Amino acid sequence: MRRRGALAALTLLVLGGCATGPALEHRGQVTAPPGDSRHLTIGSAGFTESDLLAQLYAQLLDQAGYRTSVLTVANRELYEPALESGQIDVVPEYAATFADWLGAKAHGAGVPPAGSPDLAATMRALRRLAAPRGLTVLPPGRAVDQNAFAVSAAYARRHRLRTLSDLGASGLKVRLAAGDECVQRPYCAPGLRKVYGIDVTGIDPKGVGTTPAKRAVQTGRDQMVLTTTTDATLGAFGLVLLADDKRLQNADYVVPVVNRARAGGPGVTKALGRLNDVLTTGDLAAMNQKVDSWRRLPADVARAYLKDKGLLK
Repeated sequence: MRRRGALAALTLLVLGGCATGPALEHRGQVTAPPGDSRHLTIGSAGFTESDLLAQLYAQLLDQAGYRTSVLTVANRELYEPALESGQIDVVPEYAATFADWLGAKAHGAGVPPAGSPDLAATMRALRRLAAPRGLTVLPPGRAVDQNAFAVSAAYARRHRLRTLSDLGASGLKVRLAAGDECVQRPYCAPGLRKVYGIDVTGIDPKGVGTTPAKRAVQTGRDQMVLTTTTDATLGAFGLVLLADDKRLQNADYVVPVVNRARAGGPGVTKALGRLNDVLTTGDLAAMNQKVDSWRRLPADVARAYLKDKGLLK
């Protein structure tokens, strides 16, 4: 049944994907009372962590008496309008990134970022941007998935590095393994130079946290790699994170975002709020590792985690 529901939702999404404007946005939902549909579609962005979060949400909601299906839509340009229209009801998001995305959608690409390192300010901006679109942003938990920078453990020991400030003060020249976009993004190379004074001499375009990027640092071809705080495979490559001690990165805490008219009622908020009490950044990293390194299914990993925490019978 769950697979059939996902396929049906995918058909709707494809048919609606060419539509734009108010028909998709359902502006009238903003003033409607919060809804409590008993059949909910949970969206995933198609990468390991998003798949895990979607499964955690679905299983908690199933236990709370909802019928759920999980739909993977690996492009925010598609799944966010589907969330507005009610084709998707719940999506795991990242506070600062989603605030920036909604800000750019509302005001144009040149608008200043809505997210910041301050979680409270980021949440205020995010909710202000989400409400006119019929979306409700539920409370964040403790888990955060931010950009992060890692070096080899041997390199860190040799130069006595624990933080990005240490690296900046060292005067070392750094070639950074990252995505192409790192050249311009303010939280990547420009921020490392401006905030920390790190001498980034170039970008090795190997992607964010990919195996080739980590191997480039492991072998000494590059000195640092752009990854994330929930990357559980760093130890396998002999890498360690350097602390973002000046808070260059924004508050990308995990937050559920729901379609207000279909899933904005207290039942969904209560069910998903139980996860906030237990889920940590370390927990996310450990679950990511079980999927990526141990080849376990996200649904199985999510179920085992929820049972271990006493959230699932």
